Amino acid sequence: MENSDSNSFQNGNSFSRRKFLSSSTIAGVGLSLNPFSMWANTKGNDTSQGKINKSQQQNLDPDKRRLGNLEVSPLGLGALSLVGFYTGGVRDQYKVNKLYREAYDNGVTFFDTAEVYGPLISERQIGEAVEPVRKDVKIATKFGFDINPETGERGGLDSNPKTIRRAVEGMLKRLRTDYIDLLYQHRVDPNVPIEDVAGTVQDLMKEGKVLHWGLSEPGLNTIRRAHAVEPLTAIQNEYSPWTRNPESDVLPLCEELGIGFVPWCPLGYGFFADAINENTRFSEGDFRTILPRTTPENIPQNLQILHYIEEWGLRKNATPAQITLAWLQAQKPWIVPIPGTSNSVHLRENLRANEISFSKEELKEFDLGLSKIEIAGAQNAEPVMAAMGVEAPIKK
Repeated sequence: MENSDSNSFQNGNSFSRRKFLSSSTIAGVGLSLNPFSMWANTKGNDTSQGKINKSQQQNLDPDKRRLGNLEVSPLGLGALSLVGFYTGGVRDQYKVNKLYREAYDNGVTFFDTAEVYGPLISERQIGEAVEPVRKDVKIATKFGFDINPETGERGGLDSNPKTIRRAVEGMLKRLRTDYIDLLYQHRVDPNVPIEDVAGTVQDLMKEGKVLHWGLSEPGLNTIRRAHAVEPLTAIQNEYSPWTRNPESDVLPLCEELGIGFVPWCPLGYGFFADAINENTRFSEGDFRTILPRTTPENIPQNLQILHYIEEWGLRKNATPAQITLAWLQAQKPWIVPIPGTSNSVHLRENLRANEISFSKEELKEFDLGLSKIEIAGAQNAEPVMAAMGVEAPIKK
């Protein structure tokens, strides 16, 4: 299905990722956005263990954003692709090291992972990759599943206090650190009151093992209850041009409570990075084979939203990925997307989003056009959807 907006792109006028990356444009956009030249310097000066005082709040670096009172780079880096979630298998450690060092040299100081990625593999990858600059970066990771710390065998959801403590001890070893900057509950456990979870994390914070905490895909009331026990720093939910439900519920609540927001899968599993078209067929084991919006039946309709974003790319001399990330950043100053990649070129491409801005009028125009495009397929696969928006049981 096509409309008049997409016809021009079929005639060769689209500003695609491939055309952008092969053009001379990329050479002149200043991709070393904020080079530190500090990789060899392992000495940190973070004496506050991640806490930001009032003076720091008033003098927040314009190249930083704040999740609660945690200061991070405007874009983070997700780690899921490095364990072969899509294709390619687990990446060699030397390639991981190279990618993360390049990210750091270009201003990225916020790295996201999880115990279940691998399982256990991703945390080891990142622990080694950022060890030389550990005190200059912020690491976020997640607990919430019953994972054997020796074999990595994964069970179901489990946020019992003993499981949380066991998970954190393993995380500290794998990440080669003695503290976690931001610890999320990966999914709400329907069998454990959130007050018990928050209380356990609060104890870990008192012990200095955790500095900040957050929740991923929780129910709204669970957010309030958790925040009442120990203030939350961030909520991490799916948010992208084809998944905008956070705008009506979670984002207003975050604004009310002073909680930051971290969109996961901000590029729609690569869809808004111009990596999927009507001819795409995924290899065996690629999660996108079961993603409703990337089935052969639904891709043609959903390409309309990509073509719309490409149209904005022509206006702003940017790729769809850059437009998408800049649009997310423009929603609120406390939103920090975490696009993942295992590719150095795509990393640098994504980082240019930090240089793209939307005026209030442009943002209104973009959102209006976006709202007129019908999306084909459910937000995510059924097992993923079933764990979203869950409310923790009431503590008796």
